[in-house]
Amino acid sequence: MTVSLPAWGQDNTINLDDAVQSAQDWATENLDEDALRTLQEADQEKVRRFLDEIQKQFQGEYVIDLARLRDAAKTILPILDSHEETLPYACWLKARLDYLDTAEELRLIIPPPKSEPGKPPPPFPNPPPETEREIWIKKLSDRPLPDEARAFVDQLKPAFKDESVPAELVWIAEVESSFDPRARSPVGAAGLFQLMPDTARQYGLRTWPLDQRLRTDESAHAAARYLKHLHQQFSDWRLALAAYNAGEGTVTNLLKRHKAQTYDAIATHLPAETQLFVPKVEATVFRREGVKLSELP
Repeated sequence: MTVSLPAWGQDNTINLDDAVQSAQDWATENLDEDALRTLQEADQEKVRRFLDEIQKQFQGEYVIDLARLRDAAKTILPILDSHEETLPYACWLKARLDYLDTAEELRLIIPPPKSEPGKPPPPFPNPPPETEREIWIKKLSDRPLPDEARAFVDQLKPAFKDESVPAELVWIAEVESSFDPRARSPVGAAGLFQLMPDTARQYGLRTWPLDQRLRTDESAHAAARYLKHLHQQFSDWRLALAAYNAGEGTVTNLLKRHKAQTYDAIATHLPAETQLFVPKVEATVFRREGVKLSELP
């Protein structure tokens, strides 16, 4: 696979260090083809197609569309889980099976749109944010504490406090990675808090030669600093979480486009993954700490 390297300097020359760093940046932000080659040939293409499709649907507009990927995900997960090289993608996918199950639950309770003769059926409308919050609260109401949380939460909370961010938000790690620091997304997010490479570097982490996103304390401090920045920008934890998942630009543009000031006013226009992520974090924090996002300082 060809890697396109940027040029540095007015003479467009690239020194060896720049070239190595650029290649490494590309590798950390894209699906690891070498890891996929450890799979059987038939499985390689199957996994590649699935990971491409689930990312496409996560970034798409309609939550209910994710429901059709649920069975495929349960087929792909054992394949990823069976090889050390693809295990990080399995860890990432495990943490997102909830999204696919919830999309199916929502499909069953949301009335299908009316079809017009001779036209393809329109997509299911997105559920209102109140419905999503209710379904996540119910879904997580009796969920036991993850075993991995016992090893991490006491270590993570001081890092958040050091950055003047509510310690209760460490539970983002349960939603993002199920407290497995090995988790890696097909687009390059990694670690407990699924930080993208650019975000990690912006908040003080190295991604090469040692990826500090995979280290508990460093990733917690960077995630907390990022959340603090987002809350300062949006003055609301729901909007800050939406920006954490979808990007600041996405949230800012939607607020402007819809002349809105609240998460609920733009929720159904956010990417499908974000529509599921924000209420799941909210329900998780409530389940683990007994507090609502609106009660956090």
